[in-house]
Amino acid sequence: MEFLPFTRPTLDEATITAVGDVLRSGWITSGPKVKAFEAALSEYFGGRPVRVLNSATGGMEVALRLIGLQPGDEVITTPLSWVATGNVILNLGAKPVFVDIDPVTRNIDLEQIEAAITPATKAIMPVDLAGLPVDRDRLYAIADRHGLRVIEDAAQSMGSSWRGKRIGSFGDLISISFHANKNMTTTEGGCLVLNDESQIPLFEKLRLQGVVRFPDGNMDVDVAGGKYNLTDVAAVIGLHQLQQIDAFNAKRKMLAQHYFATLDRSLGLGLPLDDMENSNWHMFQIQLPLSDLTIGRGDFIQAMHAKGIGIGVHYPAMHLFTLYRSLGWKEGDFPHAEKTGRETVTLPLFPAMECHDVERVCKAISEIVSAHRR
Repeated sequence: MEFLPFTRPTLDEATITAVGDVLRSGWITSGPKVKAFEAALSEYFGGRPVRVLNSATGGMEVALRLIGLQPGDEVITTPLSWVATGNVILNLGAKPVFVDIDPVTRNIDLEQIEAAITPATKAIMPVDLAGLPVDRDRLYAIADRHGLRVIEDAAQSMGSSWRGKRIGSFGDLISISFHANKNMTTTEGGCLVLNDESQIPLFEKLRLQGVVRFPDGNMDVDVAGGKYNLTDVAAVIGLHQLQQIDAFNAKRKMLAQHYFATLDRSLGLGLPLDDMENSNWHMFQIQLPLSDLTIGRGDFIQAMHAKGIGIGVHYPAMHLFTLYRSLGWKEGDFPHAEKTGRETVTLPLFPAMECHDVERVCKAISEIVSAHRR
């Protein structure tokens, strides 16, 4: 059978034609398509100012600079995320302060945040794992009580909502990814949703080497910026994807519902929170009952590959990586994140799939788990 990857972008012929048009135009770096994409995103997020970048990682780093993060400051976040979440904090000379996850939502445990706040705490950086939003009401109540900024690592949250409001349409600073495996893509890229227009001049300096250009041809640099600009080639893909994001997410929701209906509950799998109201179903992740199996996760993944099915791992707990161990973290510091990081696998889920694909995945899981029970 055809190999079923764990994800695949949906790019229609109109998008491919539009990319060709941009290439033929001769203007392929940041230009009119970037401006149009930013305007469309702003409309999608209820009129808030939006600027695009070449990655959501760049968005988080610029956001941290916008709030004035300094060496020695602390940012509270989760250890269960793509390592970029911690790395952007380290790269600015600040300290990530990890808080364990809630094993039900797999997001940062809001009950533990206040105990981690110190006089050096500058911000909280929550992550919406798999597109399931952190409770924004409780999150912002904590931040307000302690005078903290919130940088939302909403990399996986395009089209997610909280109590009827789109993620990105409210809150502090929100970084969203358009990587190739996200719910909509620009191949690589992301955006940062800003608070107000006053942040735009500094953002735009930070996005492109700190340069300010003047009408007479002169320029100046008063802040060390980076190289985070998005190309027009990527932006035109984003414009077409944005028109389809609601349809993409509706299909993902339907497929997630079919996973819940089809997976054999007797296998002892840990299932994600069944939230059909708020999640965009960026990923469908299960936890393997490894203590009851004679194989490990790697063997399970290989067995699924042998059946023509791709499996992802999102994510190992980052505090156990060599870099973070060298900074003092160790096994046992965050047991829920560690257990989830060891046991979780990501199942195929993307808009081009159909229900029979879900059934094929569930059948393969059942065969492998049943064959390797202790």
